[in-house]
Amino acid sequence: MSHLLLVLPLLIPLFGAILCLFFWYRPGAQKILSLLSQLGLVSAAVWLLLQVNSEEILTTQIGNWPAPFGITLVADLFGSLMVLSSSLVGLALLVYSLRGLDAPRQRFGYYPLLLMLQLGIGGACLTGDLFNLFVWFEVLLICCFVLISLGGTRAQLEGSIKYVTINILASSFLLMGIGVVYGILGTLNMAELAQLVRAPDTNTSLIPMAGMFFLVALGIKAAVFPLFFWLPASYHTPPIAISAFIGGLLTKVGVYALVRVFTLIFAIDLDRTLPLIMLISGLTMLIGVLGAAAQTDFRKILSFHIISQIGYMIMGLSLFTPLALAGTIFFIIHNILVKTNLFLISGVVAQRHKSFALPFLGGAYLLQPVLALLFVLSAFSLAGIPPFSGFWGKFMLAKGGFEAGQWLLVGTSLGVSLLTVFSMTKIWNEVFWKNKPQEEGAPSQARELPEESPAERRTRRLMYVPVLFLSGLIVCMGLYADPLISLSQRAAEQLLNSDVYINAVMYPPK
Repeated sequence: MSHLLLVLPLLIPLFGAILCLFFWYRPGAQKILSLLSQLGLVSAAVWLLLQVNSEEILTTQIGNWPAPFGITLVADLFGSLMVLSSSLVGLALLVYSLRGLDAPRQRFGYYPLLLMLQLGIGGACLTGDLFNLFVWFEVLLICCFVLISLGGTRAQLEGSIKYVTINILASSFLLMGIGVVYGILGTLNMAELAQLVRAPDTNTSLIPMAGMFFLVALGIKAAVFPLFFWLPASYHTPPIAISAFIGGLLTKVGVYALVRVFTLIFAIDLDRTLPLIMLISGLTMLIGVLGAAAQTDFRKILSFHIISQIGYMIMGLSLFTPLALAGTIFFIIHNILVKTNLFLISGVVAQRHKSFALPFLGGAYLLQPVLALLFVLSAFSLAGIPPFSGFWGKFMLAKGGFEAGQWLLVGTSLGVSLLTVFSMTKIWNEVFWKNKPQEEGAPSQARELPEESPAERRTRRLMYVPVLFLSGLIVCMGLYADPLISLSQRAAEQLLNSDVYINAVMYPPK
């Protein structure tokens, strides 16, 4: 049973994407196949999490080659939560894309690419060896490059070139780190690596150098300071259906990989590594939120907030305590949902107002009061206002920081939360609260909105469905946070107790 559960999150999107290719000239059939595949993926992810919750860690060896010789798949609570949250977001974005993405892009491979992106995320979160981690990141890189450039506009091509150039550099650093690790220890299986670096007779003098390669490579993919500059230049260029998926999920996969390798493999040199990660965390939070405060475009504000929120996620890693790591896990899941929802809300606004620029927006509260309420829910959650979901993640991180005596880092995180409230208030004032601008310099669509056609009204109503779905999940995470907090705490204990992971992979029960 465990073998099936571990491969289903990979096989379902893979076969769904292949089937979509057989219906290349029939986008309607691709929509149905993609929706069925996504529903199947959500079901498989829920099943996997329930099984991991009851049985601790599930493992399987592809082709029945025993570890460390074969390809290992591993599912613990952290990986299972990532697979589930990505599948839920994928479902919401697929529904949004049915009417929120233009027909030409839908006809040129959007749906199989979306499923292949899900395959890459599942593979990165379930793999048990470093080389396959690299392979899955390359799958993500290829899919994102095509999706960002899909449509061929000048801004998209410029953004995609920046994205792929910087991420190829990150892949090079990752491959160098993998090469150093293999040259020293002769294996790439993460469980065996964790076992070897803890053995007293192993020469680990060069392991910290390999750790720096991984920190730079995964830091670029996670968009931490000072390696984040490619993100705001790329994520605002494609349509919202694409940028919401990429912005909501991909940087979190980079954070997931950082947490995984630095708790499992590179946990032997923490006295020198953690202060550096702590400095990076504080600067990522601060620079990201200052960049957001300076923007006047809805999507660019959200793109810079991705950077800021990454700082909170690696804050828990830098503190390296059970409570702080639990806060990181909770915060990652919360941010995947909230950030995706805010991007989708910006898309609904732009669909009616034909612009993302704040000076040309206004009056959305009167035209779309339900959307205004949904924005407030997500904005309060992003800022960490109680009792919304962001509050619980920040509370665990702040408490973990106080317990560790890191007053400056906690103070920075609280200050950044206030600046987040400021930038969310800026969006509220400019997009929803102020009157529609009437100045002569504004384009015609900024001065007067044409009456919606019946087709546009149906499109807008369908675009509300995924926003309502994600908003419901966000509210539930805030008001009924205990189950996810408990899962996050248990996932953090698994990360800090490497023996459980090692035994599950290297010495599975017969």
